[in-house]
Amino acid sequence: MVTIYDGKPGLSRRELLKRGGVGMLLVISGSAVISPEYAWGLETSALKPETMATLIQMARDIYPHDQLADKYYAIAVKTHDVQAGKEPSHKQMIEAGVADLDQRAGAGGYRGLGWEDQRVALLKQVETTPFFQAIRSGLVVDLYNQKEIWPIFGYEGESYSKGGYIHRGFDDIEWL
Repeated sequence: MVTIYDGKPGLSRRELLKRGGVGMLLVISGSAVISPEYAWGLETSALKPETMATLIQMARDIYPHDQLADKYYAIAVKTHDVQAGKEPSHKQMIEAGVADLDQRAGAGGYRGLGWEDQRVALLKQVETTPFFQAIRSGLVVDLYNQKEIWPIFGYEGESYSKGGYIHRGFDDIEWL
């Protein structure tokens, strides 16, 4: 997202380098959301790419894990794009919900807010809406069911196929 700093339009190369890893830099191109820094992209089919970029930021704000790359959040919210392609009512709810967040945020929209606590305060204002509940409840499954992130959290997966937990360290409580 390009914003205005020091009265100058856009983000200069110097400013971009100075900011380094602060926040996420997502490029919206055509019908895709791209992260040039981490070399991943997400194509959208039903929702606007700007909407998807906001959902990615929203997902990170709802379930913040510094050790997770944005691509895992992008994979998690992609299900809303798929569902929006099948159900016009879902598409309308998501687009309207993001528009409402952007309006509440003011100039620059939700993604333009520089501080996480500002975004979280906005999310608290809408946490009872069907929009927020759809995003939050979908993330519980779509984020944490990604096998690629399980090792990050120390989860080894289901145990049945490996003979259960009892003989695999379940009872080695070293912290007690």
